[in-house]
Order: sequence, then structure tokens, then C-alpha cells
Amino acid sequence: MVRRNDQRRAALVDAAIEVLAAEGARGLTFRAVDTAAAVPAGTASNYFANRDDLLTQAGARVYERLRPDEATITRQRTAGRDRDTYVALMRELVDRVASFRTGYLALLELRLEATRRPGLRAVLTERVRADVAANVSYHETSGLPGDATAVKLLHLALNWLIVEQLTLPDVFSQEERDELVAAAVERIVAPDSP
Repeated sequence: MVRRNDQRRAALVDAAIEVLAAEGARGLTFRAVDTAAAVPAGTASNYFANRDDLLTQAGARVYERLRPDEATITRQRTAGRDRDTYVALMRELVDRVASFRTGYLALLELRLEATRRPGLRAVLTERVRADVAANVSYHETSGLPGDATAVKLLHLALNWLIVEQLTLPDVFSQEERDELVAAAVERIVAPDSP
């Protein structure tokens, strides 16, 4: 029987994210999650049907925690509609995602694990597709320059920049990272129409 204490479940899933980031998918066990969450042994097994359930919920939780807060969304909606604003928004996005280091590293582990687990692959594929579609939809209604292809290309380029920052942080300095974000926007997004 799976338990329904939502706060405890969230704490266990957050602990699973930390374990994934630190130990990889192979290190993700119920016992490791219990230890990371500082709960009695056996607690995680009361909340998740199996390891696949825990992996899937960890992936969903990463995306939940990466979502900007309402104040950020409101500020972005009232920002300018030019490429300079676009650059600022993309820098903010990269910084927000990179600041949740363990979440992003856990997500990379989940992606690797998804190559061996069709159920997890299906869940992550659906989640990433929905995320890309939401970004395209937001972009189309925002009035920012560029099109859906530009949004998708920036998604791909900036994701790899984040991977580089989190896994090999000394490859690019913060200044170089900011310059690369600006260059990506300037080269991918069509110039403003006169």
C-alpha cells in the first residue's frame, strides 16, 4: 500500500534528486533515499510502488522545481519585446537552471537511465515535448522576435551550455557564458523588423 502524505512524499522525491545527482541512477535505492531524507529505513518503500515509480516522480519533480515563480513570469511578460530583452531572459533562464545544479544533474542521469527503461523514456519524452511546446506557445504570445524554430534551437544550444557549466565549470567563465548566450540569441533569432 502506497502512502499519501504529500509533504513526506515531496521530501523523499527531493532526496531522490540529491541521490541521483551525487551517486547516479545506479546509486538510487530506497535505502539511499531514506538516508538522504533523514527518515527511518523503509520509509521510501512505503511511498513508491517500485524504483521505476521513484525515478519517474524524481523527473517530474525536477521540472516542477525548475519552473519560474509567478513574480518572474509576471516580470517577463511586462518586459520589452526586442532582442536585448530576449538575451536578458535567456541569461536569466540559464542562471536559474544552472543554480539548481543537483536537479539538472539528476535530470541528466534520468535521461541516461531512460535509454534502458522504456517507461521512463516515455514519461520524459512527454515531459520534454510539453516543456518545449509551452516555451514555443509562450514565445508566440509574448511578442518577442523569432519563431518556433528559434525557440527550439535556443533550447538545444542553451541546454548544452548548462551541461558544460555544471559538469566542466572551468571551460567557460561567467563572462564567456553570458557572451555565448547573447551570441546564440543574436545568431538564431531573426533581427527585429523595422
